[in-house]
Amino acid sequence: METQPSAAGIGFFFLIELAIIALVVAGLWKLFVKAGKPGWAAIIPIYNTIVMQDIVGREGWKIILLFIPLVNIYFIITLYVSFAKSYGKTGIGNYLAIIFLGIIFIPLWGFSDEVKYVGPIEGASSDVAPSAAY
Repeated sequence: METQPSAAGIGFFFLIELAIIALVVAGLWKLFVKAGKPGWAAIIPIYNTIVMQDIVGREGWKIILLFIPLVNIYFIITLYVSFAKSYGKTGIGNYLAIIFLGIIFIPLWGFSDEVKYVGPIEGASSDVAPSAAY
């Protein structure tokens, strides 16, 4: 005998999924605000990736890499790693956390008062003058 999922069960899981999405968007919103970017950018697809690139110091044209199969996987992984570094989260544990458990760590870092934006880590804006390095 085959049982069909009930509408109430489907509705329950749909509400759970919406709550998780809302929490991740709220966390990303807070991270954008910490970096001095508009929080509303977190809710606009593709534009939020452009803003993330700006936060880490990447050139805007690299968004094109998101649309190339297999290259897009590398693009997202390196973007998330750079995003973590831009908030002072270094180390393989933090990198794996944001890559594989972003739905947990984006809200966690966004709502944490301890996590601060340290600046872009890629591109010309991240370079340190040689005299300042000593």
